[in-house]
Amino acid sequence: RFRNHLLITGVDPFKWTLTLCLLCKYTPLSNHTYTKAVLCSSLARYTIYSSLYMRTSLLLWVSFEFLFSHVFPQVNVRVTTMDAELEFAIQPSTTGKQLFDQVVKTIGLREVWYFGLQHFDGKGYSTWLKLDKKVSSQDVKKGNPLQFKFRAKFFPEDVSEELIQEITQKLFFLQVKESILTDEVYCPPETAVLLASYSVQAKFGDYNKEVHRPGYLLSEQLLPHRVQEQHKLSREQWEERIQVWHEEHRGMLKEDAMLEYLKIAQDLEMYGVNYFDIKNKKGTELHLGVDALGLNIYEKEDRLSPKIGFPWSEIRNISFNDKRFIIKPIDKKSPDFVFLAPRLRINKRILQLCMGNHDLYMRRRKPDTIEVQQMKAQAREDKHQKQMERAQLENEKKKREAIEKEKEQMEREKQDLMMRLYQFQEKTKKAEKDLQDQQQRAMMLDQERRRAEEEAARLEKERQSALLAKEELARQAESQKKSQEQLAAELAEHSAKITLLEEAKKHKEQEADTWQRKAREAEDDLNKTKEELHMVMMAPPPPPPPPVYDHMDDNSDNDENISMHSADLHVEGINDHRNEEDRLTEAEKNERVQKQLKALTSELAQARDESKNTQNDLLHSENVRAGRDKYKTLRQIRQGNTKQRIDEFEAL
Repeated sequence: RFRNHLLITGVDPFKWTLTLCLLCKYTPLSNHTYTKAVLCSSLARYTIYSSLYMRTSLLLWVSFEFLFSHVFPQVNVRVTTMDAELEFAIQPSTTGKQLFDQVVKTIGLREVWYFGLQHFDGKGYSTWLKLDKKVSSQDVKKGNPLQFKFRAKFFPEDVSEELIQEITQKLFFLQVKESILTDEVYCPPETAVLLASYSVQAKFGDYNKEVHRPGYLLSEQLLPHRVQEQHKLSREQWEERIQVWHEEHRGMLKEDAMLEYLKIAQDLEMYGVNYFDIKNKKGTELHLGVDALGLNIYEKEDRLSPKIGFPWSEIRNISFNDKRFIIKPIDKKSPDFVFLAPRLRINKRILQLCMGNHDLYMRRRKPDTIEVQQMKAQAREDKHQKQMERAQLENEKKKREAIEKEKEQMEREKQDLMMRLYQFQEKTKKAEKDLQDQQQRAMMLDQERRRAEEEAARLEKERQSALLAKEELARQAESQKKSQEQLAAELAEHSAKITLLEEAKKHKEQEADTWQRKAREAEDDLNKTKEELHMVMMAPPPPPPPPVYDHMDDNSDNDENISMHSADLHVEGINDHRNEEDRLTEAEKNERVQKQLKALTSELAQARDESKNTQNDLLHSENVRAGRDKYKTLRQIRQGNTKQRIDEFEAL
């Protein structure tokens, strides 16, 4: 088909075929994509410059794609990171490491030792891509494209000390957050709310009430579904509580908020633990936990509190034969630690995790490599640069705010002046109106005055007439007064006599009342004396006095009441094998976090529905009551020598 199209366009097929063969022969397989690009570019330039063949350029492209896909068959791959999707076209000969290197190069990751490519196999089990084998030769679930997840396979002991790059911290933050929200890692409610506030700070930055209006968190998944179900709070009430703590983080960089999130999350009991179903020799069903610090044994129904622990520094060899997994301690006097896994593939995965975690355990206890030192120096420089930029932005922000405040102040002063001018104008209008009213009132008063003067003249005439009448009446009254005075004198004399007689009568009545009261009192005294005499005569004789006892010994008796794979794990050349046993949780180290968790605990307790507690809630509450945390439990389960702990495991 390709030859026919070349003939149609007038291009010499021999020249194109020769060019294609030479490029294919001398170009490495890893550069076939580049070869394709060169050929396509040449073909495109040829068709563009030859206007005669423009109409057939599309047909040539399709033919070239068909030929190239048959000469160099490719495999489409989709890799999903925590915040992006990447698609690649790889060759059948591409190894897992080549694909892995392409991913980390694309996202700019240098701390590659924590991560791996996760996928589902043909049976639906989750597993990790082997880096030393071809991708096409591994049991990857069929699909186009092939699906992989770029995830953390191993976890650091202390995120603040070990995670260097911001991209590494972000990937861990997103993965741990997802594990907590899906309840893959148990998180108590008060810790979940505090972590949610750091998550909000990492996404939105500082709280600003002008930007972050009510409801700005309603569309965010910030809490595990279990926590929301266990408390009688609406989404708005949850938002209010998270917002309060979001405001507390003002001034914290988004990167620092992610790190604070991880520092608290790493103290959770299930953080960074890979669980596997196992059985001991007695057939007891147990869980094996593999993490950055060692191997722990859990009871079937309790994934929070391990019962027995073996640090990596005590293990010299791990191997398995079919479903039988064997761990050889460094103490040669101790017996082998043996357990059974349900499937061979489980033992393979346990072995890989043990080797990887042990390697990182040893690396952490040795001096940093040159590469790590350079990365840390670069990270410090980048962080310092960001802090400088943030400080500069803060200064500019403060200056801008000061200018805005000054502008607002001037605007307010302008508004005040405008208001005063308006008030002055209103007062002027009111004064003019009052003046008009007063003038009208003066005219009315003048009219009233004239009417009053006329009325006064009329009244004066009437007064003069009344005075004359009064004088006449006075003369008549004078003559009558004399006769009335004589009658009044006689009446007063008789009234005085009557008064004297009434007073004498009243005095006699008072004397009679006094003598009568005295007589009644004397009679009452006599009756009382008779009654007392009668009672004395009727009373019995008094009893004899009680006998006298000696009380010195009353209390004298009171004082008496009262298939086969194996790997050697080397631990030479390291210092401080088990410093993790002396660690403190972030809440113990950070008083601020401790106070925040206590406040959240008491606040949420009022809205909690105890009937919806899960098994993990009950186990966590029991640990809190007993004063246990992740690291105290670690010290406890590692007590005694290795032999004693192996015997204890066999006895479970």
